[in-house]
Amino acid sequence: MAQYIVSARKYRPDSFEALIGQDNIARTLKNSILRGQLAHAYLFCGPRGVGKTSAARIFAKTINCAHPTEDMEPCGECESCVSFREGRSYCIHELDAASNNGVEDIKALMEQVQIPPQVGRYSVYIIDEVHMLTQSAFNAFLKTLEEPPAHAIFILATTEKHKIIPTILSRCQTYDFNRISVPDIVRNLRDIAGKEGVTVDDESLHVIAHKADGAMRDALTIFDQTVAFCGTDIHYEDVIRNLNVLDYEYSFRLVDAFLAKDYGTALLIFDEILSKGFNALHFISALGSHLRDLLVSRTGGLESLLDLPDSLRERYRSQAERCSVKFIYDALGVIAQCEAGYKAATNQRLHIEFALMRLAFLGGIPTEVAVSASEPAVVPSAPKPTKVAVSAAAPAVAPSAPKPTKVAVSAATPAVAPENLGKGRSGEVAAETASPEPKPEPKPQPRAPRRRASGLSLSSLMDAEEITIELAPEEEKSSAAPLPDEETVKSKWQELAAMYTSQPRLANALSGAKLEIQKAEDSLVVSFAVVNEAQKNWIAEKKLRELEDRFRKLTDCTRLRLEPCVIPEDEQEDKIYMPQEKAKDLMSKNAEVGELVKDLALDIR
Repeated sequence: MAQYIVSARKYRPDSFEALIGQDNIARTLKNSILRGQLAHAYLFCGPRGVGKTSAARIFAKTINCAHPTEDMEPCGECESCVSFREGRSYCIHELDAASNNGVEDIKALMEQVQIPPQVGRYSVYIIDEVHMLTQSAFNAFLKTLEEPPAHAIFILATTEKHKIIPTILSRCQTYDFNRISVPDIVRNLRDIAGKEGVTVDDESLHVIAHKADGAMRDALTIFDQTVAFCGTDIHYEDVIRNLNVLDYEYSFRLVDAFLAKDYGTALLIFDEILSKGFNALHFISALGSHLRDLLVSRTGGLESLLDLPDSLRERYRSQAERCSVKFIYDALGVIAQCEAGYKAATNQRLHIEFALMRLAFLGGIPTEVAVSASEPAVVPSAPKPTKVAVSAAAPAVAPSAPKPTKVAVSAATPAVAPENLGKGRSGEVAAETASPEPKPEPKPQPRAPRRRASGLSLSSLMDAEEITIELAPEEEKSSAAPLPDEETVKSKWQELAAMYTSQPRLANALSGAKLEIQKAEDSLVVSFAVVNEAQKNWIAEKKLRELEDRFRKLTDCTRLRLEPCVIPEDEQEDKIYMPQEKAKDLMSKNAEVGELVKDLALDIR
């Protein structure tokens, strides 16, 4: 059996032309060779499998080639090219920094650098995974990297540029390699499949390219795995089953279910996906990518943003035409929220199922929940009219008090002039006294019930009923009672202050307030003065109404009004706050205390 070589090694680029997806770097390196402007140190950095080490080998082989082409490609026939191809070149040296990362390894390299090349002009040292060198090894390498011999060129390769110390970066020309695009990977895989005699469709190649995530080496490895599973005839169904890739058919079915507001089908599809062993978070990510492709397909001029085979572009365009931009935008928002909260969710399956239900409800309420517009609205029957009595609050009446007068006003009829009383049913007003009750009057017809309200309200009852208002004779008695005299007002005021013992500041303000009583027509105005404007405003805004109500009850007079004011500054007494001031005030009022202070030589500071 012939020795098998994997595609990643068999089809490794051996010229700048075969280097895929790095045209700008290939052009820069060829121009530097053509002009003879070679640097002594290069740094190739980028993701895995994008051609960093291959570019370093091609560059090393080209600068030592005896007969390069006009396009600065190695001839492949000279001794340098042949020895490199056969693995016996003494001009090109490869060092793995992952296993040779110590200071002793760098010292051995420094000794080797001093040996000139036997064939060719340059000794090229390719150090792969250079970020694995230790800090001490980097420091030991600095001097040699900055000033190597004229025949030595260093090419450093790494996937983690941020781990290299700045002093190394400053001594190298840095080239950043890009990820290889899906179309470039598909094109290269199609060429290799033709050379290997493998039949494969475009959809399968796109699945492999997406799975490779921009790495050509990964794509070739997946291609070999697929050929081992399917043979020389590769189909899309076999590829997704072998690679455990979620079929795009699920995404199309889910979007159709969302548009039909069929959340039940969406949940069943999700259950089917889970039963096949797919990761739920990967499923949400794939659905988000599908919605993104729908948005791109729906918008003209964005066709270049689609990494899809031609057989799928038309299907995406067809489904995108049935989706509004707002629907896709809202759906992408739901997907983003679901992905963000997935790891923090306690029940992750329910978290995703709730997101699927939200996607199904974006267009409105589901069909089975919506109420048919053809069915007439059910109007509740009007309640039986009842008589509502509103009684004015009044103090308790004595047993000998006369019976209160009842005035029945029909709220369902318009007001009429006094001269029209008794001329029609709509303008009648019945007065009830202690005499026997009059004959019942026919009640007006109630209005038709309103369709928009099913509950009871006072306004709806007033439309059909009479409201009986009872006027208590105590109010008339209170209004006719004589106003209290000044002594009564002052004594009741102290009782009012005593009612606020739980509020010391207010009680002190009321008990110490100066009262001024004035009569205004048939009412009494009591002005009470407080010490400052802030206290007055606080009482006026927060307590005045409460004080008036309580004071009226104490004086048994409803024609009484309170007005707060401020004591003039010239009438206010000086307040003593400091201990020294209190001591001086006491000495001024009591001569014996002053003599005692002098005799004992007390200090009152």
